[in-house]
Amino acid sequence: GPKDAPPTPPLNLFGDYGGGTMFLIMGILSAVIERQSSGKGQVVDAAMVDGVGALLAMFHSLTAMGAWTENRVDNLVDGGAQFYRCYETQDGKYMAVGPIEPQFYAEFCEKLGVPADPPQVQNDKSQGPALAERMAAAFRTKTRDEWSAVFDGSDACVSPVLTLSESEHHPHLAARGVTFRGAGGVLQSAPAPRFDRTPPGEPEAPRAAGGDYEAVLSEAGYSADEIAAMREAGAIS
Repeated sequence: GPKDAPPTPPLNLFGDYGGGTMFLIMGILSAVIERQSSGKGQVVDAAMVDGVGALLAMFHSLTAMGAWTENRVDNLVDGGAQFYRCYETQDGKYMAVGPIEPQFYAEFCEKLGVPADPPQVQNDKSQGPALAERMAAAFRTKTRDEWSAVFDGSDACVSPVLTLSESEHHPHLAARGVTFRGAGGVLQSAPAPRFDRTPPGEPEAPRAAGGDYEAVLSEAGYSADEIAAMREAGAIS
């Protein structure tokens, strides 16, 4: 979040999903693979706090190198650098920029219409605020969609900030099928990762409670009369 406001919650992606679910999945799969050589099972201890800590490994490293401070909006990838943040456009929307490497930064400056700074200037924190204001002024001269067209197909590492509903229509995301509309026309994320030999099917709509009782009981060996009797007795709905 900004320096002069409370920290912004990172949705629940950092703990529940990134640090929790993904590390649990990785742990289970690793244990399954290890079992092939040891022939033994094991307990997978996956705590969200451990997973979040592992995700922060790079930032512990940067801190140890003296390349990361504990001040917000003061570092390379937390909005402190003029080349790694979001800029407001003419229509009150935003563009996200992240050209860290000098060749990408040069293309970014060329597309934006500002002077291309050499690496020693690009990475000089003391000059960052002035450079950021120059870039902010440039971004305010066009709408988000106009800037999207300018940067489309380039190596400038710039993309529009989209809402969930807008993301459905972004050309790249649409071509990849990142989202789809399933049962009832509900917008949702497609399964990931993808496999060439065993591709995942499209998720189905959830079934109503009791909707599969008859099929499950039949498969378990119960006759139609027995299932009807269970329903009559109120054992199943």
